[in-house]
Amino acid sequence: MGNRADEYGTDVEIYRRWLNPTIYVETPTGAPTKLLDQLDQLGFERHQFPTPEPVYIWHEVPAHLDSAEQLRMATRAIPTLLLAGYQVNCTPEVFDEAAYQQAVHDIRSGTSRQTTHPPGPPATSRRAAPTRRTT
Repeated sequence: MGNRADEYGTDVEIYRRWLNPTIYVETPTGAPTKLLDQLDQLGFERHQFPTPEPVYIWHEVPAHLDSAEQLRMATRAIPTLLLAGYQVNCTPEVFDEAAYQQAVHDIRSGTSRQTTHPPGPPATSRRAAPTRRTT
């Protein structure tokens, strides 16, 4: 079962499906536990689909948050993931520029609430991809 991260060769894809309010955070099939755990620590909810190996795992922004806070949460995670060395794509309809700038400022000033542990060595990437993409 493929997903956007598999299709685009990125580490993390953040997007909303057409006519669906849920914000999805997908990682490639067989993503390292370290990445999946970091997404958990950033507040995303982990889901998995019971299939034969490999198990299909994805994350979602919590549904109990209002739509504006969902956008902010998804966007605020991007700088933390980039600093950890991951390639991240976020579709424009989910990206909140003000939240992104605030997250970058918080990281630079050492006040980030999202960095739960110091970033480790950069993740290995399969190929270069743009930071934002329209699909």
